[in-house]
Amino acid sequence: MSEAWTYAKAGIDLNKHREMHKIAHNIIEELSKKFGIEVYGLKSYTPYVKIGNFEICIHSDGVGTKSIIAENCCKEDVIGWDCVAMNVNDIVVDGFKPLLLSTYVALPEDNVEKFRKIMNGIEKACNYSKMILIGGETAIMPDLLNYVDISCFVLGLRIANPKEVNVNDIVIGIESSGVHANGYTLIRKAVLSKYNLNQYVDELNCTLCEELTKPTHIYSNLILELYEKKLIKKAAHITGGAFTKIKRVLDSGLNIVVDSLPEIPKIFNFIQKVGNVPIEEMFRVFNMGIGMIVITKPENIDEVLKICKYHGFNAWIIGKVIEGSGNIVIRFKNSEIVY
Repeated sequence: MSEAWTYAKAGIDLNKHREMHKIAHNIIEELSKKFGIEVYGLKSYTPYVKIGNFEICIHSDGVGTKSIIAENCCKEDVIGWDCVAMNVNDIVVDGFKPLLLSTYVALPEDNVEKFRKIMNGIEKACNYSKMILIGGETAIMPDLLNYVDISCFVLGLRIANPKEVNVNDIVIGIESSGVHANGYTLIRKAVLSKYNLNQYVDELNCTLCEELTKPTHIYSNLILELYEKKLIKKAAHITGGAFTKIKRVLDSGLNIVVDSLPEIPKIFNFIQKVGNVPIEEMFRVFNMGIGMIVITKPENIDEVLKICKYHGFNAWIIGKVIEGSGNIVIRFKNSEIVY
């Protein structure tokens, strides 16, 4: 049997990650009290402030170590696209429309063509997300970096308010394009220690380069339409922390049971097999084929699925809301996983 891998063994301890979040949240709360500017939604995806009659957020996220793989595969445009995707996908779940984007692009050398490809990816993603690029910072740091490091910062305006979730509401899962931009440290340690990026993998019907550089789906137009038409109550982006992120849409008296997942995409079965990764860890690190979930009333199911299809996404009923204690319960094959 191959060596068993977890995210912590690969160098990413999600529990310590949450401790770091608490440190940042404490500072946010202290500064908020000191200067009399209240910050709302600290436990959501998108903290925000109120300015006059407007609720405004500034959100930042990056691409992580997927940039190492994308650069080795000469797919720097994907780095730019994914940076936008990770940000807009986070803010739209809380009903914010992305308006402005700023970037931070750091390179180990002054490579104009590499930078051009990154910016082309950003431009395409901004066009898709219907927002403008307002500026950014470009840094060349040969002594600090070996690969591209990128972060994006998006300003959003609240245009819809998520609603309270209730027992018997339905959970709909919307397809991912693949791994998206999370879990790549585990992939690099568990999979790329045994396989070459340019190696063709029969199980995947493509090379690892082709599979692991698929651009992250951008769901912003879809989710905002569903909110504006009052067809969904809440949404959750299945990103860092994977299915544990769904807990953000629940209160302490409810559980979500996910018991009708579609067929898991081959890449996740491949990662699990090659890295001997426990199934509990797979659902804690990877999206497992579901990049976004929405929660809706039973009478809205058909219309939600129809709009998902119109936007080009497959979507499935994957579970429901029940009474509970704020947990996510995943029933998969013969396993029941509780987060």
